[in-house]
Amino acid sequence: IVREREVGTLEQLNVTPLGRFELISGKLLPYGAIGLIDVIIVLMVIVFWFQVPLRGSFWLLVVMSAIYLLATLALGLFVSTISKTQQQAMMTWTFFFLIPMMYLSGFVFPIENMPDLIQPFTYLIPLRYFVIILRGIFLKGVGLETLWPQALALFAWGVVILSLAVLRSSKRLA
Repeated sequence: IVREREVGTLEQLNVTPLGRFELISGKLLPYGAIGLIDVIIVLMVIVFWFQVPLRGSFWLLVVMSAIYLLATLALGLFVSTISKTQQQAMMTWTFFFLIPMMYLSGFVFPIENMPDLIQPFTYLIPLRYFVIILRGIFLKGVGLETLWPQALALFAWGVVILSLAVLRSSKRLA
């Protein structure tokens, strides 16, 4: 969205009868489809090339990956609605989202080993829930009956951020 604002094509979209939700959905769906294709390719490489056994359901993992994609793509759209330039969007994404996601998700460092003051902030990171889901499905073979709290939190996070992106987008020139 920020790129379209920079090059002037957002004006063309604004004069169409599309609503804010349709515009955001149109931006989200192609990248979501590409992301799901990437997820399936990566899962195939993990299982067949590296021979890492998938102990849980393949389809549950694909559905959970789709929910994670919803959350992260919605976050990217939200950042693009609050940024004026692509450079600002990239810096915002990197410093406020990417770096905290990597360090506070439990992917790099176990959450239990983090200082007590930092641990509550990990609940604001969608990757935290997805890491638990990945470990549960891949390593333990658990199903949705065990992972539903993480799936629900991840889905709620994605819906809230997507709603904020829709509300933040406008049909006016800024």
